[in-house]
Amino acid sequence: MATIPARCEGLEECGLLPLDWLEPHWYAAHTCAQHEKRVREHLEQRSVEAFLPLYQTVHRWKDRRMRVSLALFPGYVFVRIALRDRLQVLQIPGVVRLVGFNGQPAPLPDEEIEGIQSCLLHGHRLEPHPYLAAGRRVRVTSGPFEGLEGIVQRKKGRVRFIISLNLISRSVAVEVDASQLICN
Repeated sequence: MATIPARCEGLEECGLLPLDWLEPHWYAAHTCAQHEKRVREHLEQRSVEAFLPLYQTVHRWKDRRMRVSLALFPGYVFVRIALRDRLQVLQIPGVVRLVGFNGQPAPLPDEEIEGIQSCLLHGHRLEPHPYLAAGRRVRVTSGPFEGLEGIVQRKKGRVRFIISLNLISRSVAVEVDASQLICN
């Protein structure tokens, strides 16, 4: 068993922690049902970089209609942290766990989160889509999704680009110009 030299103040200084524990990456924080906005508020209060993509829809009740903002990925808030700081996230009321495998949180590809952020920033309308893992794979050659890979789907004469986050088994769709796509 390795011992820690007396001059080391923590495991990071001695090089005993993997680099993944020190480098910030995007992780999916699984939340209690309909707690995404509250969790994001708590994360922001703790100065943790968080991303909660929302989309607008109209809900109808018997007596009225109202425009509401809903989570694009229900049950998930994305956080950019180094793994050594994961307790800041896990202690927040409403957070169940960080998504991963065998008890270890798994990072999401930066390109996927940045692509979704860019799309929303440029005013594109993203909407939830049933999870797709198979289909005609394409790559976007220009625009806010440049470099992203996804699945192309035609619906009512329009081309939809489907981005699937495999780690959480969720997909979103956005309409794109077919000239921006190239087959893989």
